[in-house]
Amino acid sequence: MDKKTIALGVSSSVSLYKACEIIRLFQKKNIAVQVIMTANAAKLISPQLFSSLSGRPALVDLFSSPKPEKIEHIALTKEIVLLLIAPATANVIGKMAAGIADDFLSTFYLAVRSPVVVAPAMNEAMYLHPQVQENLRQLKTRGVVVIEPERGELACGEEGWGKLASPEKIVDVCLEIIHQSRSLRGVKVLVTAGPTREYLDTVRFISNPSSGKMGYALAEEAAQRGADVFLVSGPTSLTPPAGVKLISVESTRAMAREVEKIFPQVDVVVAAAAVVDYEFPRKFDHKLKKERGPLQLELRPTIDILAELGQKKDQKILVGFAAESEEVVANARKKLKKKNLDLMVANDVRRQDIGFATDFNEITLVYPDGQLEEIGKATKKEISRIIWERIEQIIKKRKIIPSA
Repeated sequence: MDKKTIALGVSSSVSLYKACEIIRLFQKKNIAVQVIMTANAAKLISPQLFSSLSGRPALVDLFSSPKPEKIEHIALTKEIVLLLIAPATANVIGKMAAGIADDFLSTFYLAVRSPVVVAPAMNEAMYLHPQVQENLRQLKTRGVVVIEPERGELACGEEGWGKLASPEKIVDVCLEIIHQSRSLRGVKVLVTAGPTREYLDTVRFISNPSSGKMGYALAEEAAQRGADVFLVSGPTSLTPPAGVKLISVESTRAMAREVEKIFPQVDVVVAAAAVVDYEFPRKFDHKLKKERGPLQLELRPTIDILAELGQKKDQKILVGFAAESEEVVANARKKLKKKNLDLMVANDVRRQDIGFATDFNEITLVYPDGQLEEIGKATKKEISRIIWERIEQIIKKRKIIPSA
């Protein structure tokens, strides 16, 4: 692969000597390594050792940049393709989860926009502590890849969980992520996300509990794989992913109009939005007063955005979501065929631990040939990675030439 640079964060675990082997393995793959050390790590091993191995000054102090004309931790974010923290102590993991930025490494983590990988290493009691496990879960929901430690002999002399994963495994995971960062280069993608709202009057509307988290995770994953991403989103409280073109809408018809404009430009559409299926024939331009007494309201079906796209898809790839409360797979199959889709993602909205307004999902992938693939409960970020891996397989089979 072309010469690339990763940042390697090293914290004060006894296993930090293995970072030397990690550097060597990356260099064998023509990848440069910029080491960032915590102050305590620098007490265990001299930064000069890592500087000699990497050929770059190891960074420790946030305010002692060798290049005072630029803000080092911000400038570095533009140079790297991945941040790896190995070994990662409980302290570093806790600061990442809480958003604390009190040294170069923790500040750099908050500024970086490339993929982040963490390889924990610590005593078994610390690793299995509920707070550490909760911190790791928080990082996973934000898209951080965690390479779980192994069971073995620990620095304290005991046998247990917490041993740093092997350097070979760590580097292999990172190489795969780096490869994915280029896998959709030249591909143009449209993702819809969030709920829509259909207003009765100036303040009242019908909608659903969608948070938009699944759609935003899909948009972010596509962007990290190098795609040019349009995100058409209903109302959410989420921050748009970096590098994504956001178009905000409220109603289903407004979403349909924006999708219609963008559709000719893209190669792949992933319709993750939970659009409202019914609308009011009339919207009142004032707040209806309770004194009017009982109301009889009429609802009519609104536009089926994905079905409209399916009629004119040509060679484009269309992926839909089926949020079902009964006969999940059967209904998903019907929708896939009716809307002329290449993949349907089905999930059960009756469950409270997945789907709407949660960080997790559990899905069944339904293919046009009848094949089913069940994906167990995972974070929406992890689910988004799997979905894009399957879409990339479809792209390869179709031999689709990117728009770029």
